[in-house]
Amino acid sequence: METKVAIIKDMNKDIEDLKEAARIIYDGGVVAFPTETVYGLGANALNEDAVSKIFEAKGRPQDNPLIVHVASKNIDDLVVEVPEIAQKLIDKFWPGPLTIILNKKEIIPNKTSANLASVGIRMPSNNIALKLIELSGCPIAAPSANISGRPSPTDVERCIEDLNGKIDFILGGNKSDVGVESTIVDCTVMPPVVLRPGGITLEMLREVYSDITIDKAIQGKPREDLKPKAPGMKYRHYAPKAKLRIIKGNKEKTIEKINEIVQNYIENEKKVAILSTEELSNKFPQGKVITLGSEKNLNEVARNLFESLRKCDDLKVDFILCQAFEEDGVGLAIMNRLNKAAGFDILEV
Repeated sequence: METKVAIIKDMNKDIEDLKEAARIIYDGGVVAFPTETVYGLGANALNEDAVSKIFEAKGRPQDNPLIVHVASKNIDDLVVEVPEIAQKLIDKFWPGPLTIILNKKEIIPNKTSANLASVGIRMPSNNIALKLIELSGCPIAAPSANISGRPSPTDVERCIEDLNGKIDFILGGNKSDVGVESTIVDCTVMPPVVLRPGGITLEMLREVYSDITIDKAIQGKPREDLKPKAPGMKYRHYAPKAKLRIIKGNKEKTIEKINEIVQNYIENEKKVAILSTEELSNKFPQGKVITLGSEKNLNEVARNLFESLRKCDDLKVDFILCQAFEEDGVGLAIMNRLNKAAGFDILEV
């Protein structure tokens, strides 16, 4: 398959590329496109055959549900009802990096929802994404635009790297602002439950409804028999090719342990990368240090996380070591992605 690539620099001047991509979506094709979280791989959410092409292109497990992207806060045609709490979250955080799970109407195919009675829906804030949905005339089902299990792409070059020749069209734009996938809140239950942390933090959600909780399944290694209600709950995700290990402890012990492990790797002729904050980056005399950002700005760390994991692949390292982060604010989303990428290989020191 030949994949067309178009970079949208000006929404007005490049409108024909957007219209072409929208026609492909409407006609049952697959298009990668930018969002504020990560790049998405989209198809007509109401077309079961089109949605199947997403799973095929990504190599995605069939029981991993997709998120439906819309261009309007009015989703009455897609869901059975919008509870009061869900509406408050929509009013507060849409458009933006928040997915809300609601009971679906029959118009949503089982392929899209992985045979669940519910579906996750969000309204992205990226202008290219919104225009694509609007021009397509249909909601767009879209997981991240990468080979399943790999770090999600936050720029168009990584989409091309993974999907060139596998899909119809790749739309490029700016680098993703948030850098991790959307927060997912299940509003089919009371109180609502966070199924995946993201840029909309638990603290932000609790400003709207103080009793929102976190599903315990996302804080530990998932059971093999788990039937995921949201993407990213069951399978190893976001993983680089090299083995990733997280080192968790106070700064002094973390630095000491990382340097000890790195020395051992090097003595065994292994290439190792270290993912570090700016504040600790000069503490590691050996190995390739990749700086995620400042510990004082975890939004920056989140924005750089997936690309940093991809850089480790570019360097063809054998092992990756990464310091742990406090699990509050966006740090919860960062650690969720790191834990998944590492297969929950965490060394406490």
